[in-house]
Amino acid sequence: MKLMFIGAAHEVTGSCHYLQVGDKHILVDYGMQQGVDVLENEPLPVNESLIDYVFLTHAHVDHSGYLPLLYARGFRGQVFMTEATADLCSIMLRDCAHIQMQEAEWKNRKAKRSSKVSAAVPLFDMQDAEGVIKRIVPCDYNKEIEVCEGVKIRFTDIGHLLGSSSIEVWLTEGNITKKIVFSGDIGNKNQPLLRDPQPTATADYVVMESTYGDRIHSATRPDYVAELTKILQETFDKGGNVVIPSFAVGRTQEMLYFLRQIKVNRLVKGHENFTVYVDSPMAVEATGVFTENRYECFDEEAMQYVREGINPISFAGLKLSITSDESKAINFDDEPKVILSASGMCEAGRIRHHLKHNLWRPESTILFVGYQSIGTLGRVLVEGAQEVKLFGEPIEVRAQIKTLAGMSGHADKDGLIEWITAFEEKPRKVFVVHGEDAVCTSFAECLQVEHGQRAYAPYSGTIFDLTSGKLEYEAQPVYIKKKAKQPTGVYARLVAAGQRLVALISKSDGLANKDMAKMADQINSICDKWE
Repeated sequence: MKLMFIGAAHEVTGSCHYLQVGDKHILVDYGMQQGVDVLENEPLPVNESLIDYVFLTHAHVDHSGYLPLLYARGFRGQVFMTEATADLCSIMLRDCAHIQMQEAEWKNRKAKRSSKVSAAVPLFDMQDAEGVIKRIVPCDYNKEIEVCEGVKIRFTDIGHLLGSSSIEVWLTEGNITKKIVFSGDIGNKNQPLLRDPQPTATADYVVMESTYGDRIHSATRPDYVAELTKILQETFDKGGNVVIPSFAVGRTQEMLYFLRQIKVNRLVKGHENFTVYVDSPMAVEATGVFTENRYECFDEEAMQYVREGINPISFAGLKLSITSDESKAINFDDEPKVILSASGMCEAGRIRHHLKHNLWRPESTILFVGYQSIGTLGRVLVEGAQEVKLFGEPIEVRAQIKTLAGMSGHADKDGLIEWITAFEEKPRKVFVVHGEDAVCTSFAECLQVEHGQRAYAPYSGTIFDLTSGKLEYEAQPVYIKKKAKQPTGVYARLVAAGQRLVALISKSDGLANKDMAKMADQINSICDKWE
C-alpha cells in the first residue's frame, strides 16, 4: 500500500494524490492548476488508462478540472463523489471543456492574423467531459461504500461547498488494513447556506489542506450584509457598478443570499430597486443545483427560509444572463447595478469583459469575495496594480478595488487545528498539502511543536509506504524551468489510445488462450493496415 503526492504539494491548486493497493490504482482528486505553477509536479506513476478509480472531494476545478483530460488519455474507471458533487460536476466539467475549446479557437484566430501555421488544440473537448461524467458514481454522505475487494470509502460533509466532503479510505492488503483520511478543503464555520464541517473520529493517516494555515479570520462573524450594503451605497451614489468576480459554484450563491436580504429590507437608500445580474451560464445552472440539494446540504438558518416556502437565493430584480448577447448588453445599461460573473480569479470567462468596461471608471467598484492565487489577474488587482492588460489592450485601474473581509469558504488556522485535533487519537502521520510553499511548512511545524502532531509537508513525488509507516522516497522541490513538450491534437489522442491498449494487454493475463490469441490477431491486423 502506497501513497504518492502529485499535485497541490506546497501549492494551493491542482490537487491530486495517488494510492496503490494490491493491483488497484486510485486517484484522490485530479484538479486543474490555477495561476502560476512554480513547482514541478511529478507525472502520474502509471498510465491514465491503468487508473481504476477516482475519489473526488468536491467539484471545484482545482480538484476536479482535469477529469476530462484523464478520460482523454484513456481512463475508463469509476469516479466516486457525493450526490451534490455529481450534479455540480455535470455542469462544471462541461464548462471546463467549453473553455478549453474556446481558448484554442481564439488562439487559432490570432495565429491566422499573424500568419502563424501551428494550430492550438484543446487539452480535452466536450466528448471527453461527457465521457467522464458517465463514469460518475453518486454516493450518500455517511455511508460506507465497498468500492472493490480491499477498498472501502465514506464521505463526510466538510462544509466548504455544496456536496464537499472529507473522504475516509480503508485499504486492505493481505491481513493488513490501514485507514487514510483526505480532508479535501475544510469549510469555514458559520457561513451562509452550508453546514459547518463535520469531524472524523479515527484515522491511521491524514492528508489535510492548509490554504489559510497562516491566518486567523475575525473572531466574530463579519456582518456581510452591512459591509456589502455600504459598498453598494457608496458605489451607486457615484453612478458606478459593483462588479464581483465570483466563483460560479458556491460563492455566487452565497452572495445572492446576502443580496436578497439587502433587497428585501430595502437597505440601499435611493437605489432600492437596483438590478443584480448573474452573468455566467454555469452559475445559473449551479444555483438550480443548490436549490435541488437544499434538504441534504443547507444549514439550519437557510432551512428556516425553505420551510417558509422562500427561496433564500432568489429575489425581485435578479436577472440571469445566458447568451453572449445578453452578457454584452449589460455593459450598455447605464443604471448602477451589481454584476456577478465568473471566473472568480479573473483568469477566464465573461468577468474579463466586465473588468474591461469598469476598471477604468473611478465611480465603479471591483469587489473580490474569494481567494486569489498567485499569478492570477485577481491577485494582481488585489495587490494594487495600476494597469493591467485585457484582450491585448492596456487598461488603467481607476476603479475602487475592495475585498469583502472574512468572506472565505476555507477554514482559517484555528479551524484547521480544530478539525485535526477532533480525532479521538492522534493519527500516526499528518500530511500537510494544499497551501502556498511557506504556509505548508509553517503549518506543519505548528502542528508538530504546538499540538504534538506527527506532521510533515511533502513535495510532489514523495512516496509513503502505508504498510510500514515509513517514507519510501522523500522528494525535494523542483522549480519549473521549461516544461517538456507534450503531444497535442489528434496525435495526443493516438498516444492515449496506444496507452489504453497497453493497459488492456497488461490486464489480459489470465484470459483464455483463444481470447488472447484473438486479441493478438486483431492488434496485428491494425498494425498491418497502417505499416
